This record gives sequence, structure tokens and C-alpha cells, in this order.
Amino acid sequence: MRAQVGIIGAGSAGLLLSHLLHMAGIESVVLERQSRPYVESRIRAGQLEWGTTELLKQAGLGERMVREGMVHRGFILVLDGHPHRIDLADLTDGKTVTVYGQNELIKDMIQARLTAGGTLVFDAEITRIDELDGDRPIIRFTHQGECLELECDYVAGCDGFHGISRQCLPAGSFREFTQDYPVAWLGILAKAPIFSRELVYSPHEQGFSLFSMRSPELSRAYLQCAPDEKLVNWPDDRIWSELHHRLESADGRTLCEGPIIDKSITTIRSYVVEPMQYGRLFLAGDAAHIVPPSAAKGLNAAVADAAVLSKALKAYYGRGDREQLANYSTNCLKNVWQQQNFSCRMTRLLHRFDKLTPFERQVQRSELHSLIINRCSSVAFAESYVGIPWAASVIPL
Repeated sequence: MRAQVGIIGAGSAGLLLSHLLHMAGIESVVLERQSRPYVESRIRAGQLEWGTTELLKQAGLGERMVREGMVHRGFILVLDGHPHRIDLADLTDGKTVTVYGQNELIKDMIQARLTAGGTLVFDAEITRIDELDGDRPIIRFTHQGECLELECDYVAGCDGFHGISRQCLPAGSFREFTQDYPVAWLGILAKAPIFSRELVYSPHEQGFSLFSMRSPELSRAYLQCAPDEKLVNWPDDRIWSELHHRLESADGRTLCEGPIIDKSITTIRSYVVEPMQYGRLFLAGDAAHIVPPSAAKGLNAAVADAAVLSKALKAYYGRGDREQLANYSTNCLKNVWQQQNFSCRMTRLLHRFDKLTPFERQVQRSELHSLIINRCSSVAFAESYVGIPWAASVIPL
């Protein structure tokens, strides 16, 4: 097989990159280790920044998102049992976020690529990536029991934190920055009507909780728990009891219960690799960075990576300009560290950490209250929430 760009991973970064390259007349092949049904059913966060939704619409990928996505002009912050609304649209000159399941977005992208005649190979197990220092990298993989090769000009590693792409970086060619947090999230998806049309964040004394949604009849919720917690200790009755206790506030709204169709525990960490490139290999999305889920920035950071890389490849294939490719990592990392900064801040603000002193807890409460009473604080927070300004500047095609 031969392609100008070989893309490893059919997640949001890989599929979007392939689509943007197609729009620029650049040929790519996407290799994905999992099956198509598995990829399309993975439950992931689904909060899209303003810049992300604008890019998807410009790229012709937003028709179903616009029709079915839930536009949020604000969110609810519950403090001391009282709800306070943060008006994002008012604080950011009309910008909003959209809740649209990441698995639904993946379905849209896969269909768009197949409709356009793109090459997507599922159940492709990557075994090696050779010649990254040369002019023709080779991706070796197995598919349906056959050993195959994909020769390309460039390789985009979009295969997640545990993928092979980052493992192919030579020792000493990169640095890793990590931060582990002493908390985890128990997440559920339930067939239950939503009790709020906007997200509800509750930094409760028993632990943080978050109410989200995937549709008016499909609720998504999270509970702070210990990193070593086991799902067996969380039967459905206990989950609902804790959600009622932590989320419900003095306004009288009652959380609606329903069958829980998915539950999982996610540890919380930050991770960044620098640089995000080596030779002819470029890392994007979770292969290069992980953010805490508190601010729902992971998908959006992956989208920004794909946008930057597609523009760099377009400059090279269109006019022979290699400068943007050379600066890919530098350009992406500006956004990545901004996303890390905001995600870490939200994690620190919202969670109850056992090791905090009484003084530190009061400082934490004070900062949360400043989001309500101090408009300057609210504006800065809201702008990062709907999309860090630098990220928006690189997204237009």
C-alpha cells in the first residue's frame, strides 16, 4: 500500500486529519487496531468548544451535530447547596459549547470518509514503524492474518496513550511531563430524563460530582471516588443515592433515575510529551497528551492538533513549504499547555482532596465564589471554558 500520509488510529484526531487532508487533495490511509463497531460505540466525553464546532461545520462534518447536539449557553455551579448560573454566552460575546457524544462524532467522520472514498482499515494491528528518519516511512501491520506494509511520506500517530506511535520514539529524543491526582471519576450513562438542560458542577464536601447528558433522555453523571476504587463496590442504588446527595440543591430540582447502561472508573492524570514529532512522525491527540476530564478538553485538544497538522501538510504539498511541519510541535504545545493549565485549575477547584488543610479549603472556596461575584474572574474562566483564544486562531481552514 502507498499513501502520502499514513494515519494510525481512527479516533477524533486521526479521522478529522484524514478528512481535512482529503479536502486539500492529499491522500491518506487510516489504520485502526479495533473494529468499526467498537470504535463507534466507545463512550467518551462529548463537550465541544466553540472553535471545534465552527471547524466541524466548515469542514462539512457538522450537519447532524447541529441538528442533534445540545447547545449550552451556560452551566450551573452548586456551592453550599445553592445553584449559581455562569452565563457563558454573556461573558464571551455569544460563544457557547455544544454537547454531542464523541462516539456520534466518530460515526459522522467515518461515514464522511467512506462516502468520499477514503481508505480506512479496521482490525489492523500495527507491529512496527520503520524508516522514520528517511524519506519513506513504512508502517507494518497485520490484517485478516496477512502481514502488510503501508509506505508513506509522513506518519500521523493518532492512536491514543497506549498506542505504538509514541513507543517508536527513540530513547532520549523526547521528554515526558506527568502529574497524577489522588482522585478518580466513577462515570455512568443512564436511560433517564435529564433534570437540568445545562451541566451541573457540584464541589460537594463528600466529593465532587457532575451532571451531564447525551440527549434529553440520556443522562451522563460522574462521582469523585478513590483512585483504587472498584466498580463492584458501587451498585446502582449506591450510585443514585450519592448523586442525589451531591447534586441536588435548594432550587428543588430532583435528579431522575433510570437504568444504568454503562459505568466505569477513570483515573485522573495529566501527561505531555515534548516534542510531539520525530523525523517523519507526528503525534496528535491522546498519543501526545492527556488532560484531566474536569474541563472536557481532551477531544478539543485533539481537534486542534489535527487542524495544525493538516495546515502544515497542506503548506508542504501545496507549495513545498516545510516550515509549518518543522514547527508543528511548537505550535501545538502552546495550546496543549493552555488546556493543561485550565484543566488542572478546574480539577484543583472542584475536588475535595483529603490532604488539604482547613486554610487551603477556605482558599479553594474563595476562588470558587469569585467566579460568581467577580466579573473579571468569570470572564477569564468562561473564555477558557468555551475555547482558549489561541486555539480558535489556528482552527479556521
